Amino acid sequence: MRPAFMRRFSSSGEKLCFRDELYKNYIPTNFFQKTVLTVGSAAVALLDPHRGDMIACLGEVTGEMSLKYMRAKLLESPEGATILKEMPRINSKTICFKTLSKMPDRTVGRIYADFMKDNNITADSRLPVQFIEDPDLAYVMQRYREVHDLVHATLFMKTTMLGEVTVKWVEGIQTKLPMCIGGGIWGAARLKPKHRQLYLKYYLPWAIKTGNNAKFLQAIYFEKRWDQNIDDFHREMNIVPLTKA
Repeated sequence: MRPAFMRRFSSSGEKLCFRDELYKNYIPTNFFQKTVLTVGSAAVALLDPHRGDMIACLGEVTGEMSLKYMRAKLLESPEGATILKEMPRINSKTICFKTLSKMPDRTVGRIYADFMKDNNITADSRLPVQFIEDPDLAYVMQRYREVHDLVHATLFMKTTMLGEVTVKWVEGIQTKLPMCIGGGIWGAARLKPKHRQLYLKYYLPWAIKTGNNAKFLQAIYFEKRWDQNIDDFHREMNIVPLTKA
């Protein structure tokens, strides 16, 4: 018999595609297995923060309550509710980076395309969800992964350890995901002395303020905002870019 989500899931458009992908990748786990995965993935991620597969696993097996919170936050706004309804994906099949790279300077689309090119990142690098049965929660996690680079780009945060830790704090405050909060704490411990000083003086206070004051970043339908000027975007989202005096 197919998993429960296959019997409950709508079969139209992007939802059908995501349902098929979820069914293909889904790995059922019981409480004991989730506990083992939690301990194991956390240990490996601490030793090697570049193990994206372990970080992804940790996020899935520890994030159920946070994902329910995120889904509720998405439903609070028309834009977020539309995302849940349409379930858009961000990858090389759905986004034309060549087109985005030709957009005017300081548009959301151009900033995103330049960020991906400058950091040699592909939109296909985000792993599919494996351990979440509920299709709505699985999509929320998938969406979180796929907009992570957009959050980096629109916050003007580099992919350095300092930039990553800062983004993790913004995301952790907004999403409540244990993975993000843990990443912010343990990632900061890995900063070099010079970066730690910058982190404590500028980046951490800014991340806390931005996480609390900005609109819920997961509820932004970025794909419909490619041509929006980044200054207008920041004003609308109540984001004040980081400045170091």
